Amino acid sequence: MHNVNKYNFELLKQKIVATMQQSYPGINPNMAEWKGQEITDFQEELLQKVNAHISEKWFYNHIKSQNESLPRIDILNLLSKYVGYANWDDFVFQNRDKVASKKIITKGSRYFVLVPLLLVSVMVILFFLFKLLSTQQFHFSFYDAHTHEAIISDQIEIKLLLENESPINYFADTVGNFFLKTDHSQIKMVVSAPYYKSDTIIRILKKFDREQKIGLHANDYALIIHYFSVMDVDDWQKRRNYLAKIFDDAAIIYQVLNNKNAPGMELYNKEEFIDKLTMPTRSLKHIEILETKFKDDKIMVLRFRINKKK
Repeated sequence: MHNVNKYNFELLKQKIVATMQQSYPGINPNMAEWKGQEITDFQEELLQKVNAHISEKWFYNHIKSQNESLPRIDILNLLSKYVGYANWDDFVFQNRDKVASKKIITKGSRYFVLVPLLLVSVMVILFFLFKLLSTQQFHFSFYDAHTHEAIISDQIEIKLLLENESPINYFADTVGNFFLKTDHSQIKMVVSAPYYKSDTIIRILKKFDREQKIGLHANDYALIIHYFSVMDVDDWQKRRNYLAKIFDDAAIIYQVLNNKNAPGMELYNKEEFIDKLTMPTRSLKHIEILETKFKDDKIMVLRFRINKKK
């Protein structure tokens, strides 16, 4: 059915419903949903007002189903008369403005819906293509800034700092490598490792230079504390004096307890820790430094555990 004819026929059905509602106010406003008594009432209306009859079969073929062709012209004429027009041609002529405006609106609406939808789809596709092509995997390795030897440890912690997001924590693999997939051109991260000073690293990433080497500076104080814990005491007073110099008087020192069933920690002040580390009957042996924080070049926070495998 041609679109113009379809619009005209749909408009005619709406006017049939409006005319029927004058006699039957409660009738279903959707003509396609009429059935039984409603169809019978419509047949009687046609018979009384235009002296014409349509069969129930015709009603089902042209009203309740999507028939692609218009009804016969004689049927269109009597239906047009029922709603107050001389015939079908008169109905079409007098409603030409409504049909024309509906065509314009329909075409315009289609244009204003399809074009933005197409543009959005293209933009989404281009965005994902850009992300796919710009995302690269970068390999970070770490070395001692003094000796230039590779740092091989799975205790290297990388805290990735992203703008407007919470930090994301990673650990290097067993040989000290860290792999990162990103489409950012610049990254910022805080790198921490046992016996090395934490450092904030900012790197400009280039897709043709995916191997990144980062130097870490040794934490001399942590190394010395570890050394004192594994070596026999020969001059304990000299070592006490040295430890007293590198710790802040208000230092907080934590021992992480190696108990899987009930993990916890033990807290020491400066004097208690020095006593346990330097007295001949030392209870702290084979210390493994986990974290140090400094204030004015003195240790303010120390976190450690005892490595019983030593």
